[in-house]
Amino acid sequence: MSEPTLASVSDAGAAGSVSPRGAGWRRDLAHHLSAQRGVLVALGLFVSMFALFVGEHPAGFSSNVINTAANKGALLAFVAMAQTIPVITSGLDLSVGMVFVLTNCLASRLMVGEPLPTALGVVAVLGTGLACGALNGALVVLGRLQPIIVTLATGSIYFGGALWLRPAPGGSVNEPFADFMTGSLAGGVPFSVVLLAAAVLFFWVPYRRSLIGRAAYAIGSSEQAAFMSGVSIGRAKLLAYVMSGLFSSLAGLLLTCLTYSGEANAFLGGGYTLNSIAAVVVGGTSLFGGSGGAVGSIFGAFVLRTIGDLLFVFDMDPLWQPLFLGAVLLFSVGLSSLRLLRVKSRLDLFR
Repeated sequence: MSEPTLASVSDAGAAGSVSPRGAGWRRDLAHHLSAQRGVLVALGLFVSMFALFVGEHPAGFSSNVINTAANKGALLAFVAMAQTIPVITSGLDLSVGMVFVLTNCLASRLMVGEPLPTALGVVAVLGTGLACGALNGALVVLGRLQPIIVTLATGSIYFGGALWLRPAPGGSVNEPFADFMTGSLAGGVPFSVVLLAAAVLFFWVPYRRSLIGRAAYAIGSSEQAAFMSGVSIGRAKLLAYVMSGLFSSLAGLLLTCLTYSGEANAFLGGGYTLNSIAAVVVGGTSLFGGSGGAVGSIFGAFVLRTIGDLLFVFDMDPLWQPLFLGAVLLFSVGLSSLRLLRVKSRLDLFR
């Protein structure tokens, strides 16, 4: 046998060095896709269901159909975003629906008349949402109370405030502003979708990448370990509920623009609270905390809204909606649990 030459050794070394890098790239991609499984599942469900809805709708893929679906989905999407952040910290905010109703009633009183009073009304509505979230967070952090109990109690208070503002349905809103908020931009893009994208880019993404946002995930994974690592648990939890109040108030603002009025409706608030939890689950966020995100919850919200649209176009009884909702929830939870079935060691979950 001939001795290997220097060139052949170099070529073999180069070929060997390519394979580990390629394998590492594929491994990183697989890990990233696995981490985004919930978002991808929710996106796939929404695309397939919405394509079926548009295909069966008499108007087809028209701007009116798209805009109407976007406005309805955006309402629940904002409330689902509000629910997501407390859930990441292993909490639960049962007041999101009532903050949604309260800010709707407040907006129907303040967003009237000329542009300046309307702008001040928008600021007041968003400030009210922030204040409600801050109260929830302060009671959870300073009072060291369970988030479910705190937000159940404060939700009743917020609904009482909504009843005080609107004992009966009514009110008004600046119509040009409302039409802009619920209309379409050039090219038929619904403004509600642009508003959702802006909320993700300017609020969720900076929060997710910030130190306090990473602290929220650490708390949800293990609060004891986060505390031992020096994480500011109180500040992270407080900000989580503050942002929850902000997103809920954005939903209340959008609802006022859609209905041109306000209504203290307990059934509406409770329904949105429950559906927000469902959207969080469909979007891949664990109710145990520490994983997930707002983008998946947005797609989860649109999935839930599309279920009702499908029942409409297929002329089915609306009473079937809970059945389909339960099936979608089971499917989503089942897919997200497949990883757990393959785990041999709990340490693998953190690799």
